[in-house]
Amino acid sequence: MPDMTQLSRAELFRRLHTEGGPLVLPNAWDAASAALVERAGAAAVATTSGAVAWSLGAADGDRLPWAELAAAVRRIAGTVSVPVTADCESGGPDPAGVAETVRQVLDAGAVGVNLEDGGVPLRPVGEQAERIAAARSAADALGVPLFVNARVDVFLYKVGERAERLPETVRRATAYAEAGADGIFVPGVLAPAVLTELVERIPLPVNVLTGPGGPTIAELAATGVRRISLGTALAEAAYATARRAAAELLSTGTYDSLTDAVAYPDMQALFPGRS
Repeated sequence: MPDMTQLSRAELFRRLHTEGGPLVLPNAWDAASAALVERAGAAAVATTSGAVAWSLGAADGDRLPWAELAAAVRRIAGTVSVPVTADCESGGPDPAGVAETVRQVLDAGAVGVNLEDGGVPLRPVGEQAERIAAARSAADALGVPLFVNARVDVFLYKVGERAERLPETVRRATAYAEAGADGIFVPGVLAPAVLTELVERIPLPVNVLTGPGGPTIAELAATGVRRISLGTALAEAAYATARRAAAELLSTGTYDSLTDAVAYPDMQALFPGRS
């Protein structure tokens, strides 16, 4: 059975999708990045599958073993006090695999998951609905009100004609809601008019992916979206600093790229209970 801390985090995470402004998630990929995100004021921590995989020596796209994903989630959930939701990509090869992945990440302390229907071609709607239902059943069996965020990749992969993408996204979102999803993640679209229509037609909280050049949080909030995340953008910026600083050190022998680094004592302070 889950402990009361996990239950209370799960209940809080659900409320964050319906109360107040949109839930803003600067995605983390390890314990240190998660702690920094929490210290910055995030109400919850979301992992990003791409950066978690990169940090563990794998490429994105279901290439990281599920046990390693769960171990990363466990380290993150054990470091922060806010709810943690795990990007589980496809979740597994079939509904049974999805159920097992959900059990592993719940055991690791997560209270939410992302499950995607992506790839080219996209997974058939009925097949994806079965996978979402398997996730829902696995969580219910463990007594955790898991927040299942179902990703719809129609816009991300530019599936079909432009005019067909919005109704196809709504069709898939409706089916996923009926299968037990709690939220719908629609990466690949940031046009306010399109987001407003998606929010009006999708029966669940809508999550969007933003980054440099995208609308501001206030502009996205005005469309009615309830969750806004950065995906791999934060990690990409961190790795860009590493690449830039290494190149500077090895080419000019200077260190200017490291001027705004987080100080060693501040990093140490992220983990007060460990020595």
